[in-house]
Amino acid sequence: MVIIRPLHVVLRHPVHLRSRFVWHCSRSYHSYEHEAPPPFNQTEDAILSAALAHVPIHGFTTTALTRGARDAGYLDISTNLFPTGAFAIANYHLVTQRLALAKHTSSLQPHTGITTNLRSLALYRLHANKPIVHRWQEALALLSTARHLPYSLRELALLSDELLFLAGSTTVTSAWYTNRAALAAIYASAELFMTQDKSHEFIETEMFLTRRLEEGERVRGGLDMVGKWVGMQAGGLVDGLRSKGFWI
Repeated sequence: MVIIRPLHVVLRHPVHLRSRFVWHCSRSYHSYEHEAPPPFNQTEDAILSAALAHVPIHGFTTTALTRGARDAGYLDISTNLFPTGAFAIANYHLVTQRLALAKHTSSLQPHTGITTNLRSLALYRLHANKPIVHRWQEALALLSTARHLPYSLRELALLSDELLFLAGSTTVTSAWYTNRAALAAIYASAELFMTQDKSHEFIETEMFLTRRLEEGERVRGGLDMVGKWVGMQAGGLVDGLRSKGFWI
C-alpha cells in the first residue's frame, strides 16, 4: 500500500533523499502519532539529565558530567561514553527541549496566524533556558567551536523546522528554506540576547523576539529583501558571539 510521510519527516532529510520518503511501500499504514525512537539510550539519558541538574552550579563542564554519572549510579569512567565531553550536556539540552515543544501545541490559540504561533513556541523554548541562562554563554562557546559547529547548526535547523511545522507552516516551495534560515537567525539572536537580559521574567527578551518576528513578517513579501535581511541577522549574531570571545 502506498503511503505519504508527514511533511516534517520528509523535510528533515537531504533534498536528494526526500523522494524516497514521500512514497514508501514497505508498510501498510502510517500514523501521524507514531513516535520516533528516543535520541538517547537509557544510560545516556540518565547521566546527561543528572549532569544538567549540576550545570547551574558547575556550568557546562566535565565536572557536571562526572557528578551526573555518580548521581545516576554509574562509575566516573562511564563519562567515556561521551567523547565530546561537556558538549554532550549542551546538546542533550538542545535536543530534549526541541522535542518537548510538541507538548506546547495544545496551548496555542486556534485560528491565529503563523507568526503568533511562532512567537508563542519560541518563547516557550527560550523559557526552558531560564534555570541555566547564567551559564548559557558557556554552552554557546562549546557550540561555536570548529569541532562542534556543524552539529550545532544542524540542531538549530531542526529547531527552526520544528517551530515552523508546529506553528502551522505547510510551505513546500523554496520559500521554506528562506523562512527556516530567517527563523534560525531570529531565535539564535534572541537566545544570545537573553543571556544579557536582567529584566523581570525576561520581558525584554520577549520584546526583542516580538520585534524581530514582526520585522521578518514585514520583509517577507520580497524574496530579495528577505535574503538580505537574513544575512543582516546572521551577521549580527556572529558579531555578537565574537564580541563575547566565542570562536566562530
